[in-house]
Amino acid sequence: MRTNRVVLIAAALVMTAAGCSTVVDGNPTAVAPAGMGQYYNQQVNWGSCTEYGEGDMPSGAECARITVPVDYENPDGATAKIAVSRIKATGNKIGSLLFNPGGPGVPGISMVNIADGSQLAERFDRVGFDPRGIGSSQPAIKCLTSKENDDERAEAPKDNSPAGIAAAETENKQYADKCVARTGKDFLAHVGTREVVQDMDVIRGALGDAKLSYVGYSYGTRLGYAYAEKFPDKVRALVLDGALDPSQDPVKESVLQATSFQNTFTKFAADCATKPDCPLGTDPAQFVARYRALVNPLWDKPVPTDDPRGLHYGDAITGTQQALYTNRFWPALTKGLRELSTGTGDTLLKLADMYDGRAEDGTYDNSSDAFNSIRCVDDPPITDRAVAAKQDAEYRKGAPFLDDAHGSDAAPLELCAIWPVPNTSTPHRISIPNLPKTVVISTTNDPATPYQAGVDLADQLKGSLITFNGDRHTVSLSGVQCVDDPVIAYLVDLTTPAPGLTC
Repeated sequence: MRTNRVVLIAAALVMTAAGCSTVVDGNPTAVAPAGMGQYYNQQVNWGSCTEYGEGDMPSGAECARITVPVDYENPDGATAKIAVSRIKATGNKIGSLLFNPGGPGVPGISMVNIADGSQLAERFDRVGFDPRGIGSSQPAIKCLTSKENDDERAEAPKDNSPAGIAAAETENKQYADKCVARTGKDFLAHVGTREVVQDMDVIRGALGDAKLSYVGYSYGTRLGYAYAEKFPDKVRALVLDGALDPSQDPVKESVLQATSFQNTFTKFAADCATKPDCPLGTDPAQFVARYRALVNPLWDKPVPTDDPRGLHYGDAITGTQQALYTNRFWPALTKGLRELSTGTGDTLLKLADMYDGRAEDGTYDNSSDAFNSIRCVDDPPITDRAVAAKQDAEYRKGAPFLDDAHGSDAAPLELCAIWPVPNTSTPHRISIPNLPKTVVISTTNDPATPYQAGVDLADQLKGSLITFNGDRHTVSLSGVQCVDDPVIAYLVDLTTPAPGLTC
């Protein structure tokens, strides 16, 4: 059942736009869509973040929950609560600046300290949010218990034999059934991008902002462009970093992503080769073979770790991919592969735990369950076995370091093929006439969101593109002055970056 939780693509359906909002005596009032006034005009009761369950929140942060309808077609029906956080502007406030870290499935309330000490902290209330079903928002998407997560990670991997394919598809069905039993089918049908962008507009209205200023990373770029499609007249400023191409279908996206991860692995291996005792050797032609020689034995037998779980094959692959997201983790990956070469797996297991949202006490956040649920409601499923087989073969070809050599001329249908609710979005090129200028940032050697996707998104939005030459996934507001300065100038003054800006 294990899925490759990296990033997603496709675009949200275009819906009708909401009205404007104003502030009266410090409290928001909004000209809301019919039947939505109770949501847009609700009072936000800010308070302590202690109960919000995401570890230590930044100093000065306040938290609250904003009520939204589960189904926007039935605003008088069931409701959900969206966890939000803020750090107030220290100076002359422009408005709120909303952040999303991506995923999908990653909580965002801890993002409020981004750009501390900058003009953004002075001029904006910085606001984070956990999208519906995620983190401290209520209700939560839930499929597996912590023990079931551990057990699933420890299972023997499946090959693409007829028996292996049947077993994988049975596990997918069992997983989906648990999601329905523990989350509810009605809520699962309304956890996608289509609903989240509507939640974002309710947040905008409830906070008293006439228009939205937003910074989205990775999957968060999808939220940004889908919001612009639905609410074009409510956009003030969008910064989209680590972009997805709305027009790419899931098969093409996964193959391009595989190639990007392979390119990043090759760069990592070359860096490792400059270090003493690199377990991948020094011959670039042998990097993949040396890596596979280290991880392949785990298919049949895990290696010991200080944690009694041991390192299994799937976690070795997951830990490797986690480390490839940023070159800051490359030293940890080198260390993990050195350990593996001597028969232990502690560092790779810790990297896999980071990816899968496992805390030191053995509990899991719900990021993996949320990822699966949102992915399956967002994108059209692959139900054609020939297409599934072709995708598997092309993925292995694009990323040979991830090829376990257990492929065949067939492949299992993925989880979304049997998901209990239909998808609500489809890939398409976007065109938003009269959209204010936006900023897209794309990194040349981004393993998860290939550079060209950012180029294509900027073209569709008719926005500005900042190119960053680097080996990481997303970069803005992380201390790279060449990127940060124009991004801050845009958000504060709406000054667009110089054409062709490259950092």
